[in-house]
Amino acid sequence: MEYRNQNMTPPPYYGGQAVTTQTNSVMKRVYVRMFVGMLISAFCALGVASSPAAMQFFFANQIVFWGIFIGMLVMAFVIPARLTRMSTATCLLLFCIFAAAMGIWLAPIFVIYRLGTIVYTFFITAGMFGAMSIYGYFTKSDLSKYGTYMVMALWGLIIAIVVNIFLKSSGLEWVISIVGVLLFTGLTAWDTQMVKRLSAANLDPQMADKLATMGALNLYLDFINLFLFLLRIFGGSRN
Repeated sequence: MEYRNQNMTPPPYYGGQAVTTQTNSVMKRVYVRMFVGMLISAFCALGVASSPAAMQFFFANQIVFWGIFIGMLVMAFVIPARLTRMSTATCLLLFCIFAAAMGIWLAPIFVIYRLGTIVYTFFITAGMFGAMSIYGYFTKSDLSKYGTYMVMALWGLIIAIVVNIFLKSSGLEWVISIVGVLLFTGLTAWDTQMVKRLSAANLDPQMADKLATMGALNLYLDFINLFLFLLRIFGGSRN
């Protein structure tokens, strides 16, 4: 079900009232769950950022810091890999836990960046994300043919980020941010179309619900990454 890690062509969209109803139902749940995930992240980020004790606990303690990071990586792989074996409730619970962990990791942005910069970057991100998601939903073009290239670009971007941790090159960081914005803009359209096409398959209610959670996770990650790369570009740190 995790289409990013497979050379998988989604089923064709045949249309029909029953398929349209199922597709609309799944997509509605995708966006609702994504929104809930973002709310969870926002509350966790603000809660941690507003508490010096919480900031000290999560970011001064290396065991806790890396434990959260490893936990998010594990969930990012476990959720799609075990999607068919998990119950719908477990799948949704893991997504909420993931969103909470991501919120904790986002807490430092409220210390590093000015609130005004965060707010207008969020609205710019929302506009770009909304436009590309609408495009992905309604376009007649088959975006799956670009999937392999975008996944390869994503791994290349991750490698570049790791390398720049040691190089600390401001020029490379700028390039990474530009590429990141372009990549996750494209991934937003692609993920939206993939969820729409997969939801048009003859899915049982439980699998359709799991697909909605998986789609929400992918689009949530697209939004968060797009937001963070744009935030790097706009800057406006407190110092």
